[in-house]
Parts: sequence; C-alpha cells; structure tokens
Amino acid sequence: MNISPFLIAIKYLSHIGNWLFFCPGQPHMSRVNAAGRLEDMAVGIECLLTDDDTRARELALVLDRINGERRGRQQSMLEDAEASLPPLAEGEPIPAALVLFDEGWHPGVVGLVASKMKDRVHRPVLAFALADQGSELLRGSARSIPGFHVRDALAAVDAAHPGMIERFGGHAMAAGLSLPRDQLVAFRQAFIDHALRSLDPGLLSAELASDGPLALAEIDRTLAEALRDAGPWGQGFPQPVFDNQFVVRDYRVLGERHLKLSLQHEDGGPPISAIHFGGWTGEAPPGRMRAAYHLALDDYRGREGVQLLLVHWQPA
Repeated sequence: MNISPFLIAIKYLSHIGNWLFFCPGQPHMSRVNAAGRLEDMAVGIECLLTDDDTRARELALVLDRINGERRGRQQSMLEDAEASLPPLAEGEPIPAALVLFDEGWHPGVVGLVASKMKDRVHRPVLAFALADQGSELLRGSARSIPGFHVRDALAAVDAAHPGMIERFGGHAMAAGLSLPRDQLVAFRQAFIDHALRSLDPGLLSAELASDGPLALAEIDRTLAEALRDAGPWGQGFPQPVFDNQFVVRDYRVLGERHLKLSLQHEDGGPPISAIHFGGWTGEAPPGRMRAAYHLALDDYRGREGVQLLLVHWQPA
C-alpha cells in the first residue's frame, strides 16, 4: 500500500507512541509553524514530505523542541506586554489601540503576542520586534477587532505621514509592517489618534456570543467528535461556544497559569473535567460559576473522555 508522505508525517506528529507533544486524535500544526517562526521552515517541510519513518520521527522531535522554545518566548513576551498595561486599580484607561515594542522580543512571535493581547484588552494591537539583532528596522504584526479594518488604518496613517512606514500589507483583521525604529513614537501616536477618530466606543466592549446551554446528556463524546469533525473553525466560522451553570467540586493550578477544574452540571451527574488556559488569577474560583466553553475530546493517556475548554466564567 502506498501512503502519502504527508500522512506519514502527520502520523508521526500526532499518533506514534502517544508522544507527549501531541494529543492522540487532536493533530495540530503549531509545531510545524514554530520552525518557521524561530528557525528554518525547511525542517517542517522536510518532516511533512519525508517517506523515511526514522527521519520523520527525528524531525518531529526537533519540531517539538523548537515549539517548546516558542511557547517559552511567547509567554515571556506576553508577561512583558501585560506589565505595560495601565494598572486597573488606578483607573487609568487603556488606549483605543496598543502599540507595543521590546528590544528582547522575537520577530517571529510578535503576531502571537498581538493576537493574545487583542483578546485580553479587546482593542487593536500592534506588536513590534527588531527585524534582526542590532537592526534599526522594526518588524510588526497587527491584530484587530470586528469593526476596525487594520490594513486600512495603516493605509490612512501612511497617507497622512508619507515615509513613516517602510512597507505594510494585510487585511481587515491582521496585518504586518516594517517601520524604522526612530519612527516608533510618532507612529504610535498617529495610529492611536486614527483609532480614536474611527472607532465607535461601543466596539471596545467585548461581547461573547453563546450557542446556549448543553443538557447533561449532550456533554459526551458523540457531540464532541461531531464538533471536531465539523471544523476547521476560524474567522467567519467560529467554533461553537456553550454556556451552563456548574458547581465547582475541585480545582488546581497547572504550570502557575492554568486552572484545572472538576465541575458538576447544574442538573447533577458525574464530575466533568474542565480547563481554563491562562485562567489562574491568584484567587480560588467560586463555588458556583456560569462558564462559557468549547466541548472537546480528552484522549490524554488513552482516557477517551471529554473536557470543557473554558473561555470565560463568572460567579453564578
């Protein structure tokens, strides 16, 4: 039987030996992408194309190492970015847009940071890094919110300030640009001023749309598998979000940032596993919560269960 080299690579990346860097049944491409972000995309391409099982495994391990480095850099950069926000306790407002830069940031990861910060503050975010070590050119990545066309915003700034931006491109929700380092301060002010003029203040309040609650009997593998197979989800085709009230039976903190919970449906039943990535606030969750979540498979170590991936919760 002839098997596509692509399928061989995916086999090694997602199934062989229950490797720790992939959950069986949940193939991801983040490890392939990480090579292009931090090192050489050729590693990922070769892994996908090779028909040598041993070589595919070796390359998959290299990709896993690179992705681990990417996660570490991303987390460090996110912490830097969050530290730059005005202290909420002092009541200082967050600007209509954020333009972030740090000399230690990696240009291959700024897009991920912009995306995470956009979700955090619900504002357009541009994140910059040095294009190369010692360079006077910055490489930036922008992520936007519905109602603010970020590529058109860059075009407007470029038209108002010829020569400020070296080059740019993108679309409504994401864009990239190059900027001389000595133009950063002026660009930040110009971009924020444009956002203030063109953004409806109502757009700066995030809304979370839900597909409604799931009955206790619906939180099972049949529905989770159907949702998985209905993807891929993305812009304009969002993954379904459900919401219910739960009793919090237990919780623990994973990796100092993530919240792992054991929840009980409002109608009773057995405990349901849930996790909120980045959800640890330093305080214990309430005894009852209303949570918005994605329903996902949980096949870690062969358990063949389901889990709730929380995207938001509040006391109930």
